[in-house]
Amino acid sequence: MPEADVNSRSSDTQQQFVIQKVYLKDASLEIPNAPEIFRAEWRPQADVKLDTEHRLLDETAYEVIITATVTTKLDGKTAYLCEVHAAGIFTIAGFDNKMLASLLGSYCPAILFPYAREAISDFTSRAGFPAMVLAPVNFDVVYAQQLAEQQQRQTSESR
Repeated sequence: MPEADVNSRSSDTQQQFVIQKVYLKDASLEIPNAPEIFRAEWRPQADVKLDTEHRLLDETAYEVIITATVTTKLDGKTAYLCEVHAAGIFTIAGFDNKMLASLLGSYCPAILFPYAREAISDFTSRAGFPAMVLAPVNFDVVYAQQLAEQQQRQTSESR
């Protein structure tokens, strides 16, 4: 994987952002109503859920995971449930806490999302369904919403 290195001088601290590895951590596909589901007229209703998490591996290395879960139903019956955990190891150093949180909560998931999207599409088409292509996601907006919700919860709890 090519190294994406962002270096700039801020005070005396050198900022560094490196993609060390992108990988498929876990994936599953369930078709509980096969083969009957393939005989029905294909007018699906899909529910897509995205989640992100991260953890510190050492001083500057973080694992970031994006989980994409697609549940598709046909006439109330589950056609398929596909879940993908796309992950990456990122070296991140020299950023203040606010910027670090933004990188982990928005920038890294945006890097990983195309991999999760491709895996979902591949799994669903290999399972005999039309490929499920997830719509683009603006992780900056998702992250801002998470921050606003967190701030609102903290305000409610402090009352």
